[in-house]
Amino acid sequence: MNTHETYDTQPFTMQEALAEAKRCLNCKKPMCITGCPIENKIPEFIHQLSRGNFGEARSILAERTNLPAVCGRVCPHEKQCQGHCVLNKANKPIKIGKLEQFVADFDADMNLIREKIPPKTRGNVAVIGSGPAGLTVAGDLAMMGFNVTVYEGENEPGGVLLYGIPEFRLPKDVVRRETKRIAELGVQFINNTIIGQDITIDQLFAKGFDAIFIGTGTAVARELDIPGKELRGVIKSHYFLRMVALYNSNSIERKEVPVHEGDTVLVIGAGNVAMDASRTALRMGAKKVTVVYRSTPDTISAEKLEYDSAVADGVKFMWNSTPIKYIGDDKNKLVGLAVEQEGNELVVPCDKVLIAIGSKPAKRIISTTKGIEVNDNGYLVIKEKPYGMTTLNGVFAGGDVVHQPATVVLAMKAAKKVVEGISSYVDAKKLLGL
Repeated sequence: MNTHETYDTQPFTMQEALAEAKRCLNCKKPMCITGCPIENKIPEFIHQLSRGNFGEARSILAERTNLPAVCGRVCPHEKQCQGHCVLNKANKPIKIGKLEQFVADFDADMNLIREKIPPKTRGNVAVIGSGPAGLTVAGDLAMMGFNVTVYEGENEPGGVLLYGIPEFRLPKDVVRRETKRIAELGVQFINNTIIGQDITIDQLFAKGFDAIFIGTGTAVARELDIPGKELRGVIKSHYFLRMVALYNSNSIERKEVPVHEGDTVLVIGAGNVAMDASRTALRMGAKKVTVVYRSTPDTISAEKLEYDSAVADGVKFMWNSTPIKYIGDDKNKLVGLAVEQEGNELVVPCDKVLIAIGSKPAKRIISTTKGIEVNDNGYLVIKEKPYGMTTLNGVFAGGDVVHQPATVVLAMKAAKKVVEGISSYVDAKKLLGL
């Protein structure tokens, strides 16, 4: 393991966590909270941690987040909480993410906190999808006295956390631990069920649900529409990452993962998914991985930490390179990518191309349900009052299926607002005897 990765991902020991927590100034106007999309009570949890009150620190975190072990690992802290810390001026910000991770992991190891669960008397809510938005809605509503059932298309819950973010950034046992904790709040998970295919929205309402939340994210990867896209070896990064996750959980054989040992791999795009795909390809034994990007390093959408980690892992970069066409042999197999650099055409030999240029929502639910409108880009249209409701009464949406794909914590932020919309809608419905 390289030193860069060890530095980034090694968790704090208890002594390190206590020492780091004691550096917090407990500011009167904590800018770290301003930087946190879900407004975690950061100085409060750190203060309790500094005094050794681990259970109290975890309880404070639980007021705002159902996924502290996830957020502690994958949030872009340098842009958010940590980036707003006043100690940043001296280039010594409090490592808030690592402290959050420590508290969540310590709590799980010691089995400290068990929330008091209210009786499930306020109504029945179905949640479609178990990524960050779905899990946040399910956990929050369960704590508010709602009976919640989560429908997940895969064979276990977690969504993008399980199948989209690589193991080296987010260990899968951490995701399973967080989903188990949400199940312990009384949330029921029904896996291997695709809404719009196995069961429709109308059938869910017929089952007696008062409201339905769609948190299906952006499951359809965008395609690069250039000649040769049908060649064997042109692969969508989402598919590649999912297959690696399935292989790591012993669900498929190694040969089913589309990048093989010794492959020369190109990755098109320069967002976080491109960084994840390129670093994962190296871990799967690729001989060389190069990110191909149409512009300059200062315009990439990947977080700086993710880019730096990719460089440290040995990923190469080709800037100002616009893909023109895929090159294949007489057996319809990919052998290269033609790119344009400053007006010149260049062919880059490769065995595989991983496409990471964004994704969009699937149409499965919309096409099987009347009355749910989407915008021109395929994202669900929602109302301000009650917040998160689509154009179909009782159906709500949040996270990436509504907005452009974003970070885990931004999906959680949107979901928290929708929770208020769902609870007020169901309460009003009950009050009016509907």
